[in-house]
Amino acid sequence: MADGPTGRLAVADAVAAASTGSYARIVATLIRVTGDWTLAEDCAQEASALALTRWPVEGVPANPGGWLMTVARNRAIDVLRRSSVERRKLRELAVLALTGPEPEPQPGTAGEGEIVDDRLRLVFTCCHPALALEARVALTLRTVCGVPTADIARALLVTESTMARRLTRAKAKIAAAGIPYRVPTGPMLAERLPGVLAVLYLLFTRGYDADGEPAFADEAIRLARLLDRLMPGQPEVAALLALFLLQHSRRDARRDRDGNLLTLDRQDRARWDHAAIAEGVGILARVPADGPYALQARIAACHATAASAGATDWAAIAEAYDRLVRWQPSPVVELNRAVAHGYAHGPAAGLALLAAARAGGALDGYPLAVAAEAELTARRGDRERAAALFRRAADAHGGAERRALLERADQLS
Repeated sequence: MADGPTGRLAVADAVAAASTGSYARIVATLIRVTGDWTLAEDCAQEASALALTRWPVEGVPANPGGWLMTVARNRAIDVLRRSSVERRKLRELAVLALTGPEPEPQPGTAGEGEIVDDRLRLVFTCCHPALALEARVALTLRTVCGVPTADIARALLVTESTMARRLTRAKAKIAAAGIPYRVPTGPMLAERLPGVLAVLYLLFTRGYDADGEPAFADEAIRLARLLDRLMPGQPEVAALLALFLLQHSRRDARRDRDGNLLTLDRQDRARWDHAAIAEGVGILARVPADGPYALQARIAACHATAASAGATDWAAIAEAYDRLVRWQPSPVVELNRAVAHGYAHGPAAGLALLAAARAGGALDGYPLAVAAEAELTARRGDRERAAALFRRAADAHGGAERRALLERADQLS
């Protein structure tokens, strides 16, 4: 029995840790057996709720995740028994009850071209291209990560009822369209995997943005770890994990005591997570040099491993952007390439590339393009024009980013 506030808090922490670690596996397994997304989610949540009442009395079990799986499975059996029409599903759940949940798969143990983990089935189903991108992100957060609907709604700037309807429609579309609950194999895996990684990338970005939800970045890293462990032959999965770790390593140094954003050159590098940096760099050692996420991770590594802002290898960063733009010829990559060349080869070179990137109009109204022009203009020595550009960029922003841009303008005035 866990007596006193300290004991109850320890049990609550144990429940939270077990639920976080097991939620996706429980939901994924129950969806595979029952085909009922709502039932699977409800049973997983009820198992966690029951743990909060029983573990303080009975103690934390030796296998917390297995305990939660057993309770969730038994709850699903009870619900299906009452429906009296789900005999096949009951048989499968009965087999699961006798055998216990499938053991954690080890990398490389699946058959040739086959990935059998239920969590991967769930991720690929949530990220199916038949669903709109926003629906994929929301469904992944809710079903794979277990993020409450209210939290997703708040982060995506909609009401909880609107988000609940979106999730319901997404699940209904999966059922109506007959979207298979499986991980594709062969050429289809190569076709579908980039879409899954794009959802994780967007999820991380939503958490890493100045006014984003930090927990989303943590969830993206957790999912990237899962994919990397279960799909060890996919270099872009490993590269994406490395990118996340290297970017997230700066999270504690990105703001000052007043909550204002700090640019990279003003951050206290002693506050960076050097263990995450070492892990990210280590992952990159086993990843081919090219590829969209590999190149972004190598750029992040140049920043993360520099002893100071002045020691940053901008020439290597500019070269990486030259290669990245061939993989991802997007206006935003062109913009970042211009900034890198401005630091590596002088502001005139950067401004020339920025003008070329803007020529087609794709960056019109994009505030970061104005901010980039402002920074390069400041480096060229035109402080008055640079300050005006920073203020113009600030007009298109809110919150922490606006304050940072205005502060930069004030420094130049």
